[in-house]
Amino acid sequence: MSFSVGLALTNECNLSCAHCYRDVHDMSRLSLDDVKAICDALPVRSINFGTGENGVHPEYRDVLAYLRTQDVKTTITTNGLSIDILTDEEVKTFHSVEVSIDYPDEFEQDAFREPGNYRQSLDVLDRCKRLDIPATITAVMMSTNYDRLVPIARMAAEHGATFRVNVYQAVQTDEFSLSYDEFWTAFRLLFEETDVLACTEPLVNAIMGLGGISGAGCGQGTVRIAARGTVLPCVYWPAYGEKLSTLLEVGAGIAAHRDWQDIQSVPGACQSCVYVDTCRGGCGSRRRLRGKLDEPDQYCPVVRGDEVVLQWARAAGQDLPKSGSACTTIVAARRA
Repeated sequence: MSFSVGLALTNECNLSCAHCYRDVHDMSRLSLDDVKAICDALPVRSINFGTGENGVHPEYRDVLAYLRTQDVKTTITTNGLSIDILTDEEVKTFHSVEVSIDYPDEFEQDAFREPGNYRQSLDVLDRCKRLDIPATITAVMMSTNYDRLVPIARMAAEHGATFRVNVYQAVQTDEFSLSYDEFWTAFRLLFEETDVLACTEPLVNAIMGLGGISGAGCGQGTVRIAARGTVLPCVYWPAYGEKLSTLLEVGAGIAAHRDWQDIQSVPGACQSCVYVDTCRGGCGSRRRLRGKLDEPDQYCPVVRGDEVVLQWARAAGQDLPKSGSACTTIVAARRA
């Protein structure tokens, strides 16, 4: 089995966004030697740079240079800085580039992040288009933007990009969490105006009848390595995790460790559900964050006796390395 690796070279960042899940108390870094050891220990199919802003790491470009010598697809999620500091030749080594935009309005986006971030992010998209590198706008679906995601999808299309949405996870604060109604309203509105490339958000995947993946993508051939040198099945998983030294010792055997088993566990109340084979209780990290790993996902309509119907259309397939490794949804805005 090969692994999709989420890599945080650092949890440092040039921004301080209110909804971010990174550890702001322990400023840590992985080294180039750590990255080499990880690639030696695991059969790696893809690496995504995320969590902190990797471009602030002093060995960032050296790590990229090393990975160019490996048979590994690399992707990155950035606020713009980690691409801006690279040459065109360095940028072209990425299989895909994602920029984070959570609001369709320049004033609101810049107020949420920092002045100039909106334009910087769009410049990154345009640069990727010029270099013929697949690009994506990634947004966090929150209580403050759940009904304004379609304009961001259209903005992505205007710049030759797809649109990826992750449901907000209350790692640091519950301030931006969606209500049950907001969660399902957000997906209804999004699917009315876009075509679906991939959806591995377990509950939504099940309601759509997509199948193809059992439960959350996290924990199924995924490893998340934090800057502090700990290893988890999901970037949102609320546990200290295994030490990096354990991963280097057991390699692919890390998937047999407790956190990987727990994230794939199915609540007893879900065992007889018609959707159990695909949903498997919903997002394990979301359940664990609420201290209710053994209960159904908070957004489950079945336990409420609710019937949810989603009207959606499938888009033409693309090579999307992250689509099966996280609870996420990737769409493309329809042409007018």
